[in-house]
Amino acid sequence: MELGLDAKVLEAYGFTKENVKITHIGTGLINRTYLLSTLPEDKKYILQNINTSVFTKPQAIADNLKAIADYLVRTYPNYPFIKPISTVNGEEMAQIHNEHWRMLPYVPHTVSLDVLSDPQQAYEAAKQFGKLSRLLNNFDASILEPTIPGFHDLGLRFEQFTLALNTTTQNLKNKAKPQIDAALEHKYILDYFKSYSHRADFPDRVMHHDTKISNVLLNDKTYEGVCVIDLDTIMPGKFISDLGDMMRTYLCAYSENETDLNKIKIRLPYFEALIKGYLSEIKAHLTKTEKELILFSGRYMTYMQALRFLSDFLNNNIYYTTNYPTQNLDRAKNQFKLLYELSLNEKELQDIIEENIV
Repeated sequence: MELGLDAKVLEAYGFTKENVKITHIGTGLINRTYLLSTLPEDKKYILQNINTSVFTKPQAIADNLKAIADYLVRTYPNYPFIKPISTVNGEEMAQIHNEHWRMLPYVPHTVSLDVLSDPQQAYEAAKQFGKLSRLLNNFDASILEPTIPGFHDLGLRFEQFTLALNTTTQNLKNKAKPQIDAALEHKYILDYFKSYSHRADFPDRVMHHDTKISNVLLNDKTYEGVCVIDLDTIMPGKFISDLGDMMRTYLCAYSENETDLNKIKIRLPYFEALIKGYLSEIKAHLTKTEKELILFSGRYMTYMQALRFLSDFLNNNIYYTTNYPTQNLDRAKNQFKLLYELSLNEKELQDIIEENIV
């Protein structure tokens, strides 16, 4: 049928190809996403094919979302948590020819952005991620299964970098020498994290783990935050995962694909908006240690991403999609420049944090 969808996928949810219209949507690089509109009443749903090369245990995603949804229904029933719709057989997912599919409710009058163009958008997005963390503050994160084990484990990422460095060619080493030196020089970030990691007041929380701007729905008229989406990576983690990834992706006007490093600058108004939005929801629940590590969270996530890009370059680009051979090296350069900018602006950034943490 159209768009290559098997009719059995639709049948699992009580539809046929004659009574729906299907459109490919989304800019995500992992799952395939479609907008399903019923005919003639035009009721809309989101249909997604889960990429099992990335999510090797798709059932863990379903189980995690069900546990969280059940908790929120009991405790905060008005929160619009985007829980998958059951199949006609009452299952959380449809398994068709070894593929895993799920259907999600469509949230009308909303928009997701690919690029931030106003600090207020950063505020609203950060507020939504902070709100979800606040609502799940008393949820037992230990019952969730990691959907991508080691996803934000900087120790693991440094080990992978070391392995890549020890097994790559001399030619690639030569091309990446300044970035290899930077990766080794910044290992203090990992050591610093380890000095905190076993503190009793540095708990595992329910974290989203992918807090880019496109994973928040905003009202399509007012741009007020509505809810968080793309919940495949919701699993146990440290608070620095969500806050740090927002810093890494919101603070610069250019993405990691920008090769003009002079453009990689920190936008202070966006940082202030991010901090205000996030802390307005979660501040009362952060521990002393977590408050100490607010700015560090940006360094942690940016360094980790730099390592991942650099490791992939040394491994001959086997993970990230590239358009030219040195793109992952350029991405690593970009992230090391962002890391430098975080240090360069440390005083101003920390002052903003201090003004909003009291």
